[in-house]
Amino acid sequence: QVQVVESGGGLVQAGGSLRLTCEASGSALSFNFMGWYRQAPGKERDLVAGITSGGTANYADSVKGRFPISRANGRKVYLQMNSLRPEDTAFYYCQARRWSGDDNWGRGTQVTVST
Repeated sequence: QVQVVESGGGLVQAGGSLRLTCEASGSALSFNFMGWYRQAPGKERDLVAGITSGGTANYADSVKGRFPISRANGRKVYLQMNSLRPEDTAFYYCQARRWSGDDNWGRGTQVTVST
């Protein structure tokens, strides 16, 4: 059973920064993709940023240039959130996908951006 744990959320003023951390249990070689998603109340869960084991990253248009994603190792990723906006307020979830194709999710962390 893979455990995925997110940390780093909180309350910040608009224009500020936060760094989210996601760490998955198990072998660092197990995961071919790790990503961050977010879900605001009443909305669907959407991809914010993801990164492959080879280091290829992709981003939602709304966060390009503001939220770089990086990998510390094969099972730990960061999401650096800069120039935060009130519309970035959401619950942020980490996904760790294994080479076998199964997805593992964390319980999420709340990010609130005040005006």
